[in-house]
Amino acid sequence: MLRILDARTGESVPAAPARRGLTRIEAHACGPDPTALRVLLTADLLVRALELGGTPVWTSLTAPRDQPELRTAGTRLAIRPFEFSRDLASGLGEAQALHVVRRDSAEAVGEGPVVAVAEVEWVPGAGGGPAAGEDGPAALTALLSDPSALRLALLAVPRGEPARLDPATLAEAARGLARWRRAVAGWARRPSRPVPGEVRDRLRAAWEDDLDLPAVLGVLREVESAPGIPDGARFETYAYADRLLALDLVRNLGNPA
Repeated sequence: MLRILDARTGESVPAAPARRGLTRIEAHACGPDPTALRVLLTADLLVRALELGGTPVWTSLTAPRDQPELRTAGTRLAIRPFEFSRDLASGLGEAQALHVVRRDSAEAVGEGPVVAVAEVEWVPGAGGGPAAGEDGPAALTALLSDPSALRLALLAVPRGEPARLDPATLAEAARGLARWRRAVAGWARRPSRPVPGEVRDRLRAAWEDDLDLPAVLGVLREVESAPGIPDGARFETYAYADRLLALDLVRNLGNPA
């Protein structure tokens, strides 16, 4: 069962106390800026993790301004669409509402557990771009030059810690993602094998423990080179984890070169 740290109380609570009962996730974002996009990404990951556990989820976006720009940026980052109004969920009998907010706004939302997200800072290189530390639309544009690399770079940082991103960080993420996609395409040419039970358990334990995405990525890095795991099982492991990560790891199937 997925458990999250409630920023309002400091306690670990079930994300969906009524198993398979409808849970509402509300993303509260101002923007558009990189931190608002991280709020949307965290909400998206919660949705995916709950659905993998069989819990139906309804999502909404509360943004006092710039909602179209945020939605467009979210789409580029492989974030599923959000509904416009929480009123659409009335009468559906949801079990609980989870609020995803930037960490300095944890007390400004309604009832229900609060998932707090730390800020994102864009630090450009010497080649120019937005001023160091800028976190507005210009920084968002720069970060979205490679959406998949940005998604991976954000997944690699615990959501409660500030994410300080620069061109070198994004380039490293892009290289790692390209390597994984090539590897997955190569493994797909081998006979399929099931995800090893111990690996599946470790993946689920990681993301069900307060949505620990860095730990999930750590398991994948181990599986990439661990001896004794058939290539077909490596492929299935990465495909399984990508149901949560949404990094399009199977994109190069048919073209492993």
